[in-house]
Amino acid sequence: MAGTASTDQAAGLWHNPLRDERDKRVPFIAGPCCMVIFGVTGDLSRKKLMPAIYDLANQGLLPPGFALVGFARRNYADEDFASVVLEAVKKHARTPFRQEVWDHLAEGVRFVQGSFDDDAAFATLADTLHNLDETRGTGGNYAFYLSIPPNMFPVVLDQLSEHDLAEAEPEPDGYTPWRRVVIEKPFGHDLTSAKELNALVNRVFPEEQVFRIDHYLGKETVQNILALRFANELFEPIWNANYVDSVQITMAEDIGLGGRAGYYDGIGAARDVIQNHLLQLLALTAMEEPTSFEPMQLTTEKIKALSATKLVAPLDETTARGQYTEGWQGSEHVVGLHQEEGFDPQSRTETYAAITLHVENRRWAGVPFYLRTGKRLGRRVTEIAVVFKRAPHLPFDQTMTEELGQNALVIRVQPDEGITLRFGSKVPGSGMEVRDVNMDFSYGEAFTESSPEAYERLILDVLLGVPSLFPVNAEVELSWRILDPVLAHWAAGGKPEPYEAGTWGPTSADEMLARSGREWRRP
Repeated sequence: MAGTASTDQAAGLWHNPLRDERDKRVPFIAGPCCMVIFGVTGDLSRKKLMPAIYDLANQGLLPPGFALVGFARRNYADEDFASVVLEAVKKHARTPFRQEVWDHLAEGVRFVQGSFDDDAAFATLADTLHNLDETRGTGGNYAFYLSIPPNMFPVVLDQLSEHDLAEAEPEPDGYTPWRRVVIEKPFGHDLTSAKELNALVNRVFPEEQVFRIDHYLGKETVQNILALRFANELFEPIWNANYVDSVQITMAEDIGLGGRAGYYDGIGAARDVIQNHLLQLLALTAMEEPTSFEPMQLTTEKIKALSATKLVAPLDETTARGQYTEGWQGSEHVVGLHQEEGFDPQSRTETYAAITLHVENRRWAGVPFYLRTGKRLGRRVTEIAVVFKRAPHLPFDQTMTEELGQNALVIRVQPDEGITLRFGSKVPGSGMEVRDVNMDFSYGEAFTESSPEAYERLILDVLLGVPSLFPVNAEVELSWRILDPVLAHWAAGGKPEPYEAGTWGPTSADEMLARSGREWRRP
């Protein structure tokens, strides 16, 4: 028996008999692999990717021989790049710095200098990866992270294909190493460009090897939507049009756009946030229960929800857009968009966007979904508010309930992750007065474990080959199909309505809800 176990282990077939593959409580550890980051000198890499890789190593979730390769124009030696990674880790890592963890991780850090159209640089990259297979035991398993502008995708993808890095040959023992590509948003700028981008990527990497990063899907509270809905009998019976009046999904930021003109001008709030983050949150909120928690089943239900999602017309009345002007953000006086560095004084780029949607199926018929996002709003917050209908009859005098609002279940995605349930309760005293109260659950208070950063979970899932939290082609294209008519309508005429920095957006957004007797929830 010992000889058989040894033979199986050598062939890569051995499994831990104490580990049940169905047990999701124990974290899976990535197998032998290497991650290559293109655009490694950018802010995303320094502030998110490098710290997340260290945090994974610090938790023992990376293999002992893990390797990290940076690719950029800088004239770095391996040691120079390692110093850059170390600085990023010490400044931005979530977990405490441990020298022994860093020393082990640093042994697998490499750097390749070159531009994306440099054949010699990609030949060097191939040699570096093959050398790591020998020295670090990475096994030919490579993840390529494209933290670069989308217009550079064709060049990099073609280079990976031409240098035989996108597809691996089977090993003598029958095992075929994996190759995966990670793509950061934006996934196109409209439906046509998204289809072209998807076709371009799939020409080199099959869809099952493509991981589109939407960092919101890596947040604990977003994943908790599934647990809240499907692990509890309390909510699911009322999660439908019989009881729900409306759903509001908000992503508000208190920061401006100074220094981001190169990326943001011409893109706008709707493309930047609604197309990916907010429509994904809508899909998770509206989807039917999957038959299992397997990635394919989750994706199927999200696609069904997005397929049923339609804009509500007329768009002049059911959408709103705005652009912040100077005002007060807390105690600080801030400038408007037209005064921000790099922005055209005549820019029509919206910094606030709101749209109304219907999910046209039996569960949600007639329930409006309101999506809004904006810069320089009252505070930084992302939340999903499920607002319930009023009780059909109140056996109280009007004066007893004049301060009573609608029941609501609010899922706070950030920054104070948790869930709030709002309902009416009697005010202590001799009279009968009913007023709204909140029952609150906070992640920080309920659990001793700190929530991992979204990029930790997503990078680990890439290395494990688990696609549950990554949008597929169909989701991306359906999102653009929903949003494109709004963008076309806005482009046809008019301009964003000004709103003062530090407020909650333009008056047209309030009027959008007021037409149906509703109002925005104040986070």
